[in-house]
Amino acid sequence: QVRLVESGGGLVQPGGSLRLSCAASGSIFSTNTMGWYRQAPGKQRELVAFITTGGMTHYVDSAKGRFTISRDNAKNTVYLQMNSLKPEDTAVYYCNTLIDYLGRSWGQGTQVTVSS
Repeated sequence: QVRLVESGGGLVQPGGSLRLSCAASGSIFSTNTMGWYRQAPGKQRELVAFITTGGMTHYVDSAKGRFTISRDNAKNTVYLQMNSLKPEDTAVYYCNTLIDYLGRSWGQGTQVTVSS
């Protein structure tokens, strides 16, 4: 069974930075493109960025130039460095595979709150 544990969230002022981490157990990490997602209150979960096993990255427009996704395959961990944070970045952040599959589950996420 895959276990995903997100950490690194918190309260930060606009313009601040946070680095999120996601530790994945099981074989799913090493063979899959991994993504960071977020869900704001009252909104659907959305993809923020993803990274392939080879290190190619993609960002949604709102994250370009501010967020950086990376992965450490030896540690089964994916990171999201978030700079120049805005109040609209406030959400619970999750990591998971980019592809959906039968039985895919989610971790508890990590809360990011951007507020002065």
